[in-house]
Amino acid sequence: MTTKLHFAKIWESNSSLVPNEPALFNNNKTIDWRSFDELSSKLASYLIKMGLGEDSKVGIYMQNCNEYMIAQFAAFKIGAVPINVNYRYKKDELIYLFDNSDAEAIIFQSNFHQQILLIQNDLPKVKAFVETSQNDFDKESTFDSLENIMQTFSPLDHQDRSEDEIYMIYTGGTTGMPKGVMYKQGGFVISMLKTLKTMGFSVPKEIDGLPDEIMKLKEINALPKSLVACPLMHGTGMWLGAFLPLLTGGSVITVPNSSFDPDEIWKVVEQQKVTSLVIVGDAFAKPLLESLKDSKNRNEMYDISSLLLIISSGVMWSHEVKQELLEYQDMILIDAMGSSEGGMGSSITSRNMQSSTAQFKLNPGVIILDEDNNLVTPGSKTIGKIGTSGLVPEGYYKDPIKSAETFREFEGVRYSFPGDFAQYNPDGTIKLLGRGSNCINTAGEKVYPEEVEEAIKKHPNVVDCLVIGITDKKFGERVAAVASLTKDSFLEEAELIDFVKKIISSYKVPKTIIFRNKIERAPNGKANYDWAKAEIKK
Repeated sequence: MTTKLHFAKIWESNSSLVPNEPALFNNNKTIDWRSFDELSSKLASYLIKMGLGEDSKVGIYMQNCNEYMIAQFAAFKIGAVPINVNYRYKKDELIYLFDNSDAEAIIFQSNFHQQILLIQNDLPKVKAFVETSQNDFDKESTFDSLENIMQTFSPLDHQDRSEDEIYMIYTGGTTGMPKGVMYKQGGFVISMLKTLKTMGFSVPKEIDGLPDEIMKLKEINALPKSLVACPLMHGTGMWLGAFLPLLTGGSVITVPNSSFDPDEIWKVVEQQKVTSLVIVGDAFAKPLLESLKDSKNRNEMYDISSLLLIISSGVMWSHEVKQELLEYQDMILIDAMGSSEGGMGSSITSRNMQSSTAQFKLNPGVIILDEDNNLVTPGSKTIGKIGTSGLVPEGYYKDPIKSAETFREFEGVRYSFPGDFAQYNPDGTIKLLGRGSNCINTAGEKVYPEEVEEAIKKHPNVVDCLVIGITDKKFGERVAAVASLTKDSFLEEAELIDFVKKIISSYKVPKTIIFRNKIERAPNGKANYDWAKAEIKK
């Protein structure tokens, strides 16, 4: 039988190929592939009974847990569209998301019980609320229980599925309200398989050859074990941390902690013999590195010998941190550049292969256009906007105007222009500058925060920082920064400013730098520039 380019069909095939192999692990509980398929099929039966079907939207309001992936699989099984929910959203943000996405079901953890009570009467489109208990936290509830569903419903038989069914991920972006980025299942699966090939996996030319590759991995005990250190609710966690290993019969490993705990991450790497770790740049890599240093100093070094690969996307991952991590383990470090609207490039580092901070090799079919819509050529100092072809989203859900702005043709080819700016280096790599929406205009000069943040973080005493533009009567905006320092260190503002002046042009150097114990970021490591602006204004 021909295998469909559809997540549900491939995962169902894997449940037959490797039924007893682990598929999910969280909080000391392992779910094998047979159970993963069966539990998801039971939830799928329930969703159909509640009136959901093809193209129905299913909100998944959870932190990292096994049930997150069970809900995702169940939605795929009935041709529905899972909706990722930022668990930090408040009442109005949640109402907007569920209403905008036309959610007909919401599957949520019991720790969000009160939030659902606050908004349920504002969601007339929702036909089903499903609650799942976590960490032995249970209560009497008027909502349907996921645990009861698993006891009372029979598994849905495997269904035929169309490769044209929509997969969608909501992105908060850098401006405006969250937007649903729509892809066709078939095209997205192909994109994920290409990513696996880039990572070194043997990927067959035809999808029907995938089962043979999975069985080869099983025979040599090499099915991947992916630890997702960042949230599954974001593209980096779901795509790189879950979709990739599950396509190859591997397992998705998560930790129950709601906050990032580097020591816990390394303990799980050791215990589960993790082969790949998914993070978000220095926001995760620096604490992980410090944890390794501390364990070595205590003579209690974590055993991370199983780790072959660390993958990052979304936030700058500095060269210096990569090099120090490689001192502890001979592995491949992949720094992927992309967004919910498309992949742009990558940077690969190992003990034998060096790379520079924020410099990436472009993916095939990626271009850079200047403000006059002309191609930027290698070696030019012109700053341009990155466009990606190949896998281009169908558009933003219910937003034709924004879709037309972001997904458009250039010389007869359709591209995605999500708003990232870069410069083309003479060697064909690019220097990523960041999102144009965050660009600072100071005395007519454009300053991209990520470039300045990179320079500041080169100082050995700096752990993290955020750079913003604040209103200035003379220059329109002036560059300012909030920085955090390593434990027990001290740094004068003037000293750090002088350090940065030696790295970047004077107009890019912050006029003001304040210090805080910790830089506030979202759970996925993304910058919280609103917080930084509020701190500067204090």
